[in-house]
Amino acid sequence: MKKVVLTFGLISGAISAGLMFATLPFIDKIGFDKGAYVGYSAMVLAFLLVFFGIRSYRDHVSDGYISFGRAFSVGILITLISCVCYVIAWEIIYFNFLPDFWDKYTNYVVQKTRNSGASAAEVAKQVESLKSFKVTYFDKPFWNALLTFTEPLPVGIVVTLLSAVILRRKRKTLNGEQQLAAS
Repeated sequence: MKKVVLTFGLISGAISAGLMFATLPFIDKIGFDKGAYVGYSAMVLAFLLVFFGIRSYRDHVSDGYISFGRAFSVGILITLISCVCYVIAWEIIYFNFLPDFWDKYTNYVVQKTRNSGASAAEVAKQVESLKSFKVTYFDKPFWNALLTFTEPLPVGIVVTLLSAVILRRKRKTLNGEQQLAAS
């Protein structure tokens, strides 16, 4: 199981990290609204490797059979490895190449708040909230990494659950009660 999990986890992580390195420097041109769509689309693309990893394990390691539990185990391990790669990529990009990212994001949110017709007090409250979040999240690498880990994790869990349901197969027993088919 180690080989399948490591192989597919690292490939998924490389896709996720590679797409982040390729797109994040252009966030000014993409825009923060569209950037979220691009980012989550990249995550879904990277997490397709969870499906292929579970299928590879089922077909090559487990003789064509896999329970939901084993499929989920394989998939969640691939997801966790991919998420770690995502976090490493973000930490490298943020602390080395985009130290002004939060300032740009803050300006974007403040402008969006102003454009929505918010009062000066509401804008000031938003600015204080963003400053407080920066101190908690962006200025402390441990919290930065922990919160960044939670960005792709839900997507990976959903893909893992769907893949485990789709790919599970029971073993055929001697009395023929269970068939080699999706159950």
